Amino acid sequence: MNKPKLRLKISMSLDGFVAGPNQSLDNPLGIGGMRLHEWVFPLRAFREMHGLEGGETNESSAIIEEMFVNVGATIMGRNMFGGHPGDWNRTKPWNGWWGTNPPFHHPVFVVTRYPRQSLSLDGGTTFTFVTSGIQAALDQARQAAGGKDVSLGGGANVARQYLVAGLVDEMNISLVPILLGSGERLFQDTGDNLHGLELVRTIAAPKVTHLRFTRP
Repeated sequence: MNKPKLRLKISMSLDGFVAGPNQSLDNPLGIGGMRLHEWVFPLRAFREMHGLEGGETNESSAIIEEMFVNVGATIMGRNMFGGHPGDWNRTKPWNGWWGTNPPFHHPVFVVTRYPRQSLSLDGGTTFTFVTSGIQAALDQARQAAGGKDVSLGGGANVARQYLVAGLVDEMNISLVPILLGSGERLFQDTGDNLHGLELVRTIAAPKVTHLRFTRP
């Protein structure tokens, strides 16, 4: 039986940014950051996940379909969950970008410095806010995943921490042929190696190239 993996999937510009500058409620991916994901919006597989009809099929479709295969839990950082910086607003708490029925449909663990009660939404998604670090979040996610893999999302900060700690078993980078110029870099101060990961697959698709790295 294969050991469950921690799988990072993220879109990145040619100059290494996974979000643009000046992230805010109005620009959650930073200025220009939405351009990193323009390849995914027209896909039928993506639209179906969000309850929409129609869409196209191309080489990227399988990448989207793989995202939740054998995944039992997700880890993300505070920036990906979103909301204002600093402590939570207790009177009007931020409940994520995804509405009342997020596309995860499994437990999600948010790495943050600020404690908060768990948040249960429709479709089986529960957000648990972990203040004791990346290893604690991974331990809780693996337990919740019940033997399945754990998906690792952004933002750049939490993804970087897991990479540097050597905890990422599979890294899927969707390389988008644009330049953002500034923002959040995935590989900022991560050293000059891939922390045990090797390139095993390359898929060229319209407006994006998908790179998969795994441990040998």
